[in-house]
Amino acid sequence: MKQLYLVKNGPADNAFEERENPIPKLNTREVLVKVETFGINFADIMARLGLYREAPPLPCVIGYEVCGVVEQVGSDTLEPLKGKKVVAFTRFGGYSEYVKTEATAVIPIPDEVDSAEACALATQYGTAYYTAYECANLRKGENVLVHSAAGGVGIALTQLAKLKGCTVFGTASTEKKLQVAKENGADYVINYQSEDYQKAIEKIISKQQLDVAFNAVGGKTFKQDMALLNAGGREVLYGAAKRSGQKWGMLSTLKLVWDMGLVIPLFAVMTSKSILGVNMLKIGDNKPELLKHCLDEVVKLRVNNQIKPLIGAVYEAKDIAKAHTLVEDRSSVGKVVVKW
Repeated sequence: MKQLYLVKNGPADNAFEERENPIPKLNTREVLVKVETFGINFADIMARLGLYREAPPLPCVIGYEVCGVVEQVGSDTLEPLKGKKVVAFTRFGGYSEYVKTEATAVIPIPDEVDSAEACALATQYGTAYYTAYECANLRKGENVLVHSAAGGVGIALTQLAKLKGCTVFGTASTEKKLQVAKENGADYVINYQSEDYQKAIEKIISKQQLDVAFNAVGGKTFKQDMALLNAGGREVLYGAAKRSGQKWGMLSTLKLVWDMGLVIPLFAVMTSKSILGVNMLKIGDNKPELLKHCLDEVVKLRVNNQIKPLIGAVYEAKDIAKAHTLVEDRSSVGKVVVKW
């Protein structure tokens, strides 16, 4: 089988190498999926840049989610999965023609769900469901801020927030992205490149303030979000996109931390504001049943046409570097997918 190995950290153009390897053998709890599509996530970019501490040592195969057909099962009890079209989480190893994964990380999907959409359901919508419904516990009528509202998770968060009856403020960097955010449900869109989003939101809602901020950017935006939150407000941090594209190594990381500022726990008590951190890899490692629940729920929502993933680009496996560059430059919208 073919696999795309990450062989060096740095620019995407010379980071990957295609290799042939035997199809992996299964244990009794695993299934083998013949992969049709796999997704590109921002964590993949961080791994390629050498900034993701959870990534395996080089050379390695990264990738978190795939869509395909179950070709083999590890035990008779898993026979019902054989031949089924599925979306599956992988703890790395997704950039492969075949992947083995725990049966608990596999969800059958109807044929009418496109394979590219299925990849978005896994990481993007799974992350959004967990952050919006399990962590932030969105309620009807709340004011919600979604950073990077035209990205895969941003679109998912917006759609899920609208299902709960929330008012959504979305930020993006271009007029095209603002339009995408609007088309996917954002009530107000703000170009953070041309205006201060904090002042823009304050002007719209005055003293009403925000209830929830979903932040995958980090840096100074963390403090700005906290200033916008009302009592009972929740800031959900699930990434640090500000760190990517910076060339100063550890100095860039230190600047990111400095810009976010000092967090004093007593301040959270006095203001009744919460800070919630989300790392879906840790949820998968320690609470796989919760990860499976989130994936089950988003598949149901898609089947019932309550959510609709946006596929921004589909690349051939030979163009993996182009797919990475598109995501790294933050010029993509929706989900970026690679097919064999």
